[in-house]
Amino acid sequence: MRIGKQDGNLTAIATADADSITVRGKDLCGDLIGKVGFTDYFYFLVTGAMPTDLQRFFTDAVMVAIAEHGLVPSVQAARLTLAAAPEATQGAIAAGILGMGTVVAGSSEVAGRFLADLVAEARESGQTYDEVASAGLAALKAARQKAPGIGHPQHSGGDPRANVLLALADEKGVSGDHVRMLRALAAAAPAAMGRALPINVSGAIPAVMLDAGYPLGAMKGLPILARTASLVAHVYEETQRPIGFIMSNHADKAIDYDGPAGRPPAAE
Repeated sequence: MRIGKQDGNLTAIATADADSITVRGKDLCGDLIGKVGFTDYFYFLVTGAMPTDLQRFFTDAVMVAIAEHGLVPSVQAARLTLAAAPEATQGAIAAGILGMGTVVAGSSEVAGRFLADLVAEARESGQTYDEVASAGLAALKAARQKAPGIGHPQHSGGDPRANVLLALADEKGVSGDHVRMLRALAAAAPAAMGRALPINVSGAIPAVMLDAGYPLGAMKGLPILARTASLVAHVYEETQRPIGFIMSNHADKAIDYDGPAGRPPAAE
């Protein structure tokens, strides 16, 4: 059964024969193993080019920034899955990754697309970044949508991870149009949204990485890869110091039932 486009049966990532493995045109055993770090290899796999020193630095920086943030939903999903199926390490890690979406962890992609669209609009329209940012936020407010990249339920006074990433981008000369637009959004938020919304890490990551030359289409891969490292740590700890059923018990106690009353027991 034919489904979807059928031509273009090609890949440029890897191939192998009886004697060698080729990745992006390089010999895996002769050119890569023991000669490049994993960050370089990841960047190379995604883009087909080895990162510059700055691209390597910021890829490392953003993945360290986003890898761990406590018992977030993806971590709880992984720990509870392992508690229920202790033989399924891969299933537990997969459960955590599947719990990463537009609200938690995967929000960098949403913010990145929003920033890229606003930057493109500013370039095409000739409007200032402040004008485009204000209009973009006003449109979101009218649609009753949250503003990607700004605001945080816990770090309401400012996301410390975002502050560090943006300071590093300024220091190393990476800050460009996307960082500029992100800052314009934060500056416009009080007037456009009715309250201050500081820049969050999900906004800082795509702003910095887009300005460093990382592709927008692979943006979600950064938090997925970073959080996978964290999930391995949590799943391993769950095997040593299990808290999955403790979390489950606390959840059961925290939620009250408000459905129809059950039937009383029949009299004997």
